[in-house]
Amino acid sequence: MDDDFTISLTPPCLTESLEMAMEVEKENSRPPCFSCTLDNRDGGRNFSVESHLASGSLKRLLLRLDPSPTDYEEDTVEIFGFHWVTEIALVESCRLLFGLLRQHIHKLENLVQMSSSDFGQAANLHSEAGNIRHECIVFLHYVKVFIFRYLESHKTEDDGLLHPYEELEVQLPSVLVEELHALTLHIGHLYELPSSILGAFTIQHQAKLFPPSWHLLHLHLDIHWLVLEILHVLSEKMLRQIVYAHQFMNLTGENLTNISLFEAHCGNLFCDLINLSINKYTKVRPSEALTSHHYPCSCIKELWVLLIHLLDHRNKGSHTESFWSWVNKFLKKVFERPSTAEGMSVFEPVQCKDPLSFSWWIITHLASLYQFDRNGNVEEKVESNWNFVEELLKRSTDAQAAVLEEQVRMHLQCCLTLCSFWNLNLPTVTILWEYYSKNLNSSFTIPWLGLKGLASVSKTPLSMLKLVKSCCSDQQSPDLYKSSNSYLIFLCILAQMMKEAMESNVTHPWKQIKGRIYSKFHQKRMRELTEVGLQNFFNLFLVLAAVAETEDIASRVLDLLNFLSPTSISTSQRALIWRGYFAFLLMYIEKNMDISILAEKLSHAFCEKAKEFLVTKNDHTHKQNLWTPLSTYIDGVQEVFETSWNLNLSQEKLLNDGFSMLLPACRGTELNMVLNFLQDVLSRLRSVHKRMIQGPQLGKTGPNTQLPLVTKEHHLPVASALWRNFFPFLKSQRMSQTLPPPQLADTAAGFTLLALDMPCTAPSDLQPQPVLAMMQLFGWDDMVCPQLVSRYLSHLIQNSTLSEAFSGMGHTSYEALSVRSWFRCILQMYIDQPAGTLTRTDAERTVGKVYVEQLTEMTRLVFKLSEIENIFSKAHFDESVFKQDPKNALVQFIKAVGVTYSGLQTVAEKSAMVTKTLEYLGDVVKYVKPYLQKKGPAEGLQLTYSIIGLVKFWAPILATSKAQQLLFRIIDSLLLPLVVFQQDKELPAVMLSAIRENLPLYLQGLSFICCQSQTQGAYLNQLLGSVIQQYFGRFLPPSPNSPGIGQHPMLLALCNSITVPQTLHLRKTTAHVIKENYLQFKGNSPPPRLASVLAFILQVFQRTKSTEVCDIELFLPAVLKCMVLVNETQVKKLSSEILQYMVEGCQAGLGREPATQLTSVFRQFIQDYTTVYDHQVYSILEVVAVLAQPLVISLIPTITQSLKDSEHKQGLGRNTAQRGSSTLLFPHLQQLGAARSPCQRWWLGSCVGAPSRDH
Repeated sequence: MDDDFTISLTPPCLTESLEMAMEVEKENSRPPCFSCTLDNRDGGRNFSVESHLASGSLKRLLLRLDPSPTDYEEDTVEIFGFHWVTEIALVESCRLLFGLLRQHIHKLENLVQMSSSDFGQAANLHSEAGNIRHECIVFLHYVKVFIFRYLESHKTEDDGLLHPYEELEVQLPSVLVEELHALTLHIGHLYELPSSILGAFTIQHQAKLFPPSWHLLHLHLDIHWLVLEILHVLSEKMLRQIVYAHQFMNLTGENLTNISLFEAHCGNLFCDLINLSINKYTKVRPSEALTSHHYPCSCIKELWVLLIHLLDHRNKGSHTESFWSWVNKFLKKVFERPSTAEGMSVFEPVQCKDPLSFSWWIITHLASLYQFDRNGNVEEKVESNWNFVEELLKRSTDAQAAVLEEQVRMHLQCCLTLCSFWNLNLPTVTILWEYYSKNLNSSFTIPWLGLKGLASVSKTPLSMLKLVKSCCSDQQSPDLYKSSNSYLIFLCILAQMMKEAMESNVTHPWKQIKGRIYSKFHQKRMRELTEVGLQNFFNLFLVLAAVAETEDIASRVLDLLNFLSPTSISTSQRALIWRGYFAFLLMYIEKNMDISILAEKLSHAFCEKAKEFLVTKNDHTHKQNLWTPLSTYIDGVQEVFETSWNLNLSQEKLLNDGFSMLLPACRGTELNMVLNFLQDVLSRLRSVHKRMIQGPQLGKTGPNTQLPLVTKEHHLPVASALWRNFFPFLKSQRMSQTLPPPQLADTAAGFTLLALDMPCTAPSDLQPQPVLAMMQLFGWDDMVCPQLVSRYLSHLIQNSTLSEAFSGMGHTSYEALSVRSWFRCILQMYIDQPAGTLTRTDAERTVGKVYVEQLTEMTRLVFKLSEIENIFSKAHFDESVFKQDPKNALVQFIKAVGVTYSGLQTVAEKSAMVTKTLEYLGDVVKYVKPYLQKKGPAEGLQLTYSIIGLVKFWAPILATSKAQQLLFRIIDSLLLPLVVFQQDKELPAVMLSAIRENLPLYLQGLSFICCQSQTQGAYLNQLLGSVIQQYFGRFLPPSPNSPGIGQHPMLLALCNSITVPQTLHLRKTTAHVIKENYLQFKGNSPPPRLASVLAFILQVFQRTKSTEVCDIELFLPAVLKCMVLVNETQVKKLSSEILQYMVEGCQAGLGREPATQLTSVFRQFIQDYTTVYDHQVYSILEVVAVLAQPLVISLIPTITQSLKDSEHKQGLGRNTAQRGSSTLLFPHLQQLGAARSPCQRWWLGSCVGAPSRDH
């Protein structure tokens, strides 16, 4: 038929009612068509409600039902704008109607050429193009309905004379075949359409307005499918008789039947669809093969599904080719070079660069379309194509073809997907195993994938097992291409096949696969395996063990590994083998199987290597090589315990005596690793044991759930193994000379809690109270490193269960001993710092910072103890203010104890408090002894003297008989060590500095104790005097002008005291020591540093602003002597000032005792020095007369008697010179007048030249 065919027909006249009825029918009846626009009517379907699937059209076709039971029921039908008689239109006007169809197709093609980007015309063009397409579809559906309803297959031309209509009716099948053939030629190949039309596949469906190209493209799809439908209905109606196209055959000489036309058109359609897929595949990456579909839109997808159902339906009924046969036939041609054209029916594929990968890709996606039923719904359906896939597998694994890993991964990923769609197929596994068994040592990497594509040897047993479990998982990772190499994807295929066989209770496939796999491993092959090969070996057998007979496979693995020569195995290979063993152990644990056989073999190998590690001394490289498998074992055991729900599967066999040999040989990071492992095992054991004690939770019991009592019995061997093989080393390290790692304390705390939970498992040397023994070993022993103690106790102090246990034992000193340890840990915080270094390294600063943080945490916990809270509460101290600083917290604690003691009333309370305080202190001198022996470091000495100096606040406690021995030790060790009494030796500067800063605290405290003590008063006074004697001169500057004179510690002690009795005692003792040791003249020679001593005395008077009797008694004679015998200006000045302070102090005093003592001292001074130093004496008295005239007047008799005694001793009569010197006092005494006594008047008269009288 010519495309330019035209016709002019006037529709017959119909009544108005008939026209209205036809309009309603036209609106309500929409024949199924291809539509990729989904709307609300689709309800989440995969296909539009208008599609051939969702509308039920395909189902009716395959069930031989009326294609459109509600359509074309009227006498007339409107086709292409004309009304035709429904029952005869196709017979009478078949060629005419097909000509109109081609005309409408041509009209739609013209619309495509006329279309523009004018949005104003979009709606009109969409509507017009849609109407044209609709008219074409209506006609083809009418043809299908007409054949089903009205075509009579029994009539033939041989039936004799026929009516002209009957002749046309008999010729109709032949004419239909010719017209359908002409129609297929007219529309041509789908993939040959211009790109402007094929591009409509990718149009976004915005507002559902489409250009004419979209309608034309989908009309082509409608025609391609409806031609197949019509031919199928025709074949069914003709009872599968062959229909020949007689006119076509007469004109061309070629055979054309309904069957040949169906096959030709079906082939052309496959040609179109596969070529479209090839074009799409050019843009697909191998890693995106499964997520990139082969159809450009859902209409193509629907067309594939329609072909699947139609061809498989015909295959079952008439033994025609199935869908997969068609696909395989055309895919085989993809591998062939294009030949010369042999006709339109010959498949001419588009050039495909990688036909093998394309075949895998499209088969996988086509297989997924089998899940759609005749209505377009998802269902389980199996229709495999393994035969062709096996051929693809052989191509993919052909060594000569040298297929790249990046392609093989994609091929096997497709194969894995097909396994999920199709049934079991053992040849698939066989083909793949033949390939991989020869390439086990290959890493199967993709260079361009970078690190993700490198061969991955599992670092831990758990990661190895997780990898295997991922291979056995039903849900594969979407990133499988990048995360797994082709060998692992093969294992996924193997696992899926094996699971399907096991679920079907079919043993033959497993025996066949097992036999093929086992046969590839022999001694020579095992010894050829590299590290990567061993990893692949373990992955294979772990997969088999996961899905099949676990024990049988594990036993086979042990036998195969025995083929390996121990001398030829590298360090990394041995570590990998051990990881593989542990992966099997983890699998056993997961399946609740006893691990004793595997564990014994593995632990024996570990013991041998641990022993070798112990005896290897100087070969560092060899030790490193040994540590690799040893660390692997440790990691493996840790993972076994972490993944065990109950420890009842012989896990204790992994904790053998190899650890007792390994631990002493470990250093640094090695030891830390073992201790961290030990902590995890202890924690796991305790948590499992606690869970068992509490019993199985309601609703969580299962077939493998054991009774708590039975399970607890299994925990005893595990705990015993820990005590036996680990604890002896731990115990030996507590006294280590080097700083222990923090993990040692953590582990010791774990053992303590284990002793609390399972006391019967502890060794005999800790019985009968293992918890108490552990605390004494690691928490309360003064010889243990403070870093270890502080971290250890921080784990336990606030443990309520532990506190209850000690209370149950009747051990009431639990808190006090913990406080004592805290006290010691703070005092010894610098114990490991070198004494002579002025600067600390970064490492030392880091360690120090960590320890301070540790002490801060310990302080926080200690302050929560009930005893400490009670002390602070009674003292009205807010501990939250200072507990963030450990040193400050300790200072405040000491003060709080002192305040609390002072507030007690009864003797019993005070006695109990003294006992408790001594428990808190412990042997404090022993704690600081290392500082004193090393004479440093400076921080340690400063901390020692500042903290212990706070005995000032505990003076009432130390004054008791219970505490005096400790007090004597403190004085002897800190203030009066032997070195201070050795003239040829001197205290180090750092120690002197610490003493200088804190001596006031000691002096004030000692002074208080001296006043309080009733039994040791004399000895304590002697000690106080010794301390003052030793340190007064040491801290006295050489010159009175030095700025340090005002900061002399004894001056600070005297000035800062607040209690009067203690101040007076300290002042008197100090004055006595100064007088006896620093103010003694050798003849007339003054003592050394006299000016500085006087300056000190002056500072005392100036700061205290008081004069005591002891000052006059002990200082004044020496000061007057200095004024007489020393001519040094500074000394005279200082002496004069001191004299002035004393005299004025006595004048201001309210009592008579200082004045009396002052008079007594002056009388003795006049008697001692007037004979020789009369001028100096009278000069001094002159000064005193200015300050205190009554004092001098009271001294006149003494002066007179002194003059008489001097003159009598000289025997020269009246001494005019002396009498003249005494006149210096006269101006200050003239105003006394009549108040004079006779002696005073005589003395005045003789001094001014009055006549001499007889005495």
